[in-house]
Amino acid sequence: AAHRAHSSTEGLAHLLPAFAGRTMQAELDALEKGLGNPVRPVVAIVGGAKVSTKIDLLMNLVKKVDALVIGGGMANTFLAARGTAVGKSLCEHDLAATAKQIMIEAAEAGCAIILPADGVVAKEFKAGAASGTVAISDVPADGMILDVGEKTVKAVGDWIDRAATLVWNGPLGAFEIEPFDRATVAAARHAAERTKAGKLVSVAGGGDTVAALNHAGVADDFTYVSTAGGAFLEWMEGKPLPGVEVLKR
Repeated sequence: AAHRAHSSTEGLAHLLPAFAGRTMQAELDALEKGLGNPVRPVVAIVGGAKVSTKIDLLMNLVKKVDALVIGGGMANTFLAARGTAVGKSLCEHDLAATAKQIMIEAAEAGCAIILPADGVVAKEFKAGAASGTVAISDVPADGMILDVGEKTVKAVGDWIDRAATLVWNGPLGAFEIEPFDRATVAAARHAAERTKAGKLVSVAGGGDTVAALNHAGVADDFTYVSTAGGAFLEWMEGKPLPGVEVLKR
C-alpha cells in the first residue's frame, strides 16, 4: 500500500520515527534489481487484457528495457494498430494511436517490441472449445485469439535466454482456461529454469501474474515475486510511492 498517501502508510512517518520493515526492504531491493539498476540486457513481459490499464507502464518500460514482449489481449490492440485483422478478439481499437505512439517511442529508445507471430484461436472462450493455431495474419473474422502460438513461445524463450534480467507483469494468454494457458506456463517454466541455473534475475508482480506463476508451479523459483499489487505497478510506471518517499527524508 506504499502507493497510497494514507495516515498509516505515509502520514505518521512525518510525526514519528519510521523505517521500512523487512518485507518492504526486500521488495525495494528486488525492484532495484529489476529496473532501478539492473544487469543488462533487460527483457520485460507485459500481458493482460487491456492496454488502457497499462499505458503509463508501457510508456515507462520502453525507455528502460532492451526488449518488451507484449502478450495477452493487449497485444491485439498493437496488432490492429499495425494493420493486422484480429477477428473477434478483445481489442481496444480506440487506442490505436496510443499503441502506435508506444511503438514509436520504443524505436527511438532502442527497445525491441515483440508481438505475437501466431495465435491460438477459438470461436468461443470456454473450456473444451475447439481451437487451432494460425499465423497472426490469418486470424479468421469469427475467431478470437486466446493465447500465443508455438512460434511466439519459441521467440519469447529466445528473448528470455538473451536476458540477464526479466521483469514480468501479466499473462501471455487466457491462462485461466486450458489449453489457453500453454504459452504462459511454458514461458514461466523456462524463466524459472534460467533463474535456478543462476543465469537470470527474474522479478514478477501483479495479481494475475502471481496466479499464473502459481498455476505453472514456479512462483517459488523466481528471484522475487512481488506481493505489492498496485504499488508494484505504480513503481514500474515510474511513479514515486508516498510510503517510500517519506522514508527518504
